[in-house]
Amino acid sequence: MSAEPIATPPGPWCPDPIRQQRADYTLDDLLTLPDDAPRVELVDGVIQVTPSPTLGHQDISFLLRLWLHTHAPRQFRAAQDVGVRLSRNSSRRPDVLVCRAEIASTASQVGPEDVVLAVEIVSPGTRRVDRFAKPGEYAAAGIPFYWRVEQGPVHLYAYRLSDRIGPGGERQYELVADSADVIELTEPFDIKLPIAEITP
Repeated sequence: MSAEPIATPPGPWCPDPIRQQRADYTLDDLLTLPDDAPRVELVDGVIQVTPSPTLGHQDISFLLRLWLHTHAPRQFRAAQDVGVRLSRNSSRRPDVLVCRAEIASTASQVGPEDVVLAVEIVSPGTRRVDRFAKPGEYAAAGIPFYWRVEQGPVHLYAYRLSDRIGPGGERQYELVADSADVIELTEPFDIKLPIAEITP
């Protein structure tokens, strides 16, 4: 008498390897991911599982979002980890963003036209993406301001979308301020941010 096969619970969700190879995932697919799906971004039709952030990364993200929430004018709202639709088949999730206040609270994705500032906090596993890939994608989508926060020590680099066009015809950011002490800006609103206030 043969033994009954043992039923094994399904493993954690992961992208379909065939669809990954074809790079044919779209924004609509992100809306139908199961509840147990990990945190993902969509890049040119390929789903990328993003690494789990460290406690230090999350502390900076929380403190910065709180600071922006407290100091931004009423027409803006600060948020964390909300998807930004960059194209039909690309979506990123900035660590912190400032968007227009009228966006519905039920939104899990916002358009780049509604984003005023995108912020990435650099971790060892995200250096290349946060320093090169994401600013290029945010600039191409027309997001007017980008901040990059480096850790150890905390240092903030603030960029503004430039009128200059890159060698490939792409829009680019220009550095307008950087500091490990205080960031002072007049755009997207009057800002005097002591770096100590976002340092865990």
